[in-house]
Amino acid sequence: MGSMLGKFASLRNLLVRVLLFSILVIIGRFAYVVTIAGESCSIGDFCFFSLPETFNFMIPGGGGRTGSAALFTDNADPRVIGPPRPDLYSSEDWIKTVQFYSSVFQDLITEGYLSPNSKSLCIETPAGADVSALKDIGVSNSVGIFKKALKPLVIKGEAHRIPFEDNTFDFVFSGGSRLDISRRPHDFASEIARILKPEGFAVVHVSAKDTYSFNSFVDLFNCCKILKTKDIDIVLPSMPSTREYVLKKEYRILENGLLKLNEDGVSYKKNCSVPGYKLALFRNAEPLILEEPLKPWLTLKRNIQNVKYLPSMAEISFKNRYVYVDVGARSYGSSIGSWFKKQYPKQNKTFEVYAIEADQTFHEQYKSKKGVTLLPYAAWVRNETLAFEINKDPGQGKEDKGASRGMGRIQPVQSLGQFDGEVNQIQGFDFANWLKNTVSEKDFVVLKMDVEGTEFELIPRLFETGAICLIDEMFLECHYNRWQRCCPGQRSTKYEKTYSECIDLFASLRQSGVLVHQWW
Repeated sequence: MGSMLGKFASLRNLLVRVLLFSILVIIGRFAYVVTIAGESCSIGDFCFFSLPETFNFMIPGGGGRTGSAALFTDNADPRVIGPPRPDLYSSEDWIKTVQFYSSVFQDLITEGYLSPNSKSLCIETPAGADVSALKDIGVSNSVGIFKKALKPLVIKGEAHRIPFEDNTFDFVFSGGSRLDISRRPHDFASEIARILKPEGFAVVHVSAKDTYSFNSFVDLFNCCKILKTKDIDIVLPSMPSTREYVLKKEYRILENGLLKLNEDGVSYKKNCSVPGYKLALFRNAEPLILEEPLKPWLTLKRNIQNVKYLPSMAEISFKNRYVYVDVGARSYGSSIGSWFKKQYPKQNKTFEVYAIEADQTFHEQYKSKKGVTLLPYAAWVRNETLAFEINKDPGQGKEDKGASRGMGRIQPVQSLGQFDGEVNQIQGFDFANWLKNTVSEKDFVVLKMDVEGTEFELIPRLFETGAICLIDEMFLECHYNRWQRCCPGQRSTKYEKTYSECIDLFASLRQSGVLVHQWW
């Protein structure tokens, strides 16, 4: 009898454990589906119930009206079914936001860009206030996407990878200046072009309002024609002042595209076309120091305080990538760590950084620097082996390295004459071709160049190949036969160029659309 009771107790304990384990599995699965995956609960997800596909939640809209948050009517999508959020939908901020968007969309209906029959998508909308506003005014076939779904208005999706087929929507809306802060604006715009029907309309709200960013915006949306722009004053603290762009997808623009290739398949022109807005911007930049300074090591260093960086004069939003190239980088702390990382106004953009440095003394320290790509070669006008000369300061020994190390200068091996210093053979590469293969006209490119006189070979090569058109802002140290600090009244014999030739170089760069600054 005792044996039977013991077996019964063991079986009961086993069943209890199995039951508890099953409950934990169901709870874990439910938590994953709702919290991590961002999807709704259905029977296939180990949930205890599912809602009918025709079920709609009623959500308070603007002006005290009640609008139906009806879901997509075309093949009702179970992804959009989910629990209501009465705490969110009854808040004052929600109601005011819906009222604002309702006003925006009513104006668009009046102007003919939106209709009650428009199949509509709102992009990067965390809670779906714009979707709710569309439904309030009768555009019932509307839905929003965000990286985390919030049913019933918003399903899971991101702007750079929209989960819908090509040519799906009549109307696409992006509010809240989401494009301004996107890390992938090119993909953002390309996806809008892809899912928008031909002759469909896209409306984009941005916070950037200057001419420079406007032209970047136009380049970004090469699929579409801009029909209208207007500024909207917003009183909501959660929204910035906004500029509204209304665009129309036109097939002939999409088919032609932006890139007009030449016979070699290269999309860059040798002569840059400098638009008026860039020339106007340059007029606000610091003037060049036209008169040769007697103490250049002091004058040019002090001039750094006068530099007007391009991002301090204009919005640099809507670029595909942000790239900084340091030619003649030397140590990481020489300019990348001490100046670009700390002082250059990046407008919260993440820059890809390239350090080009031929002197192997500095290579090791770059291995531990994240976000910096080292090119351990010499920037040159073609691919060839070069002589790399290290010019020692007086009294400096061969063992001296780092910050006290002399500056390197390159020249073809066959041109090497007598030289009292350290000479190594290094590999040079065609910098202009590398730049053309690395960045595009849709990128924002900043270049610093300190190459010990080689700028008089590299910059003409940039003009020759058209790569100069890819550079937005440049910081150039021009090397010439300057007055020597050690010997008053004597010029350096290290460089042959004169200060006036440097000024000509700076002037030609600004005339070609590059905002160049005198560096030291």
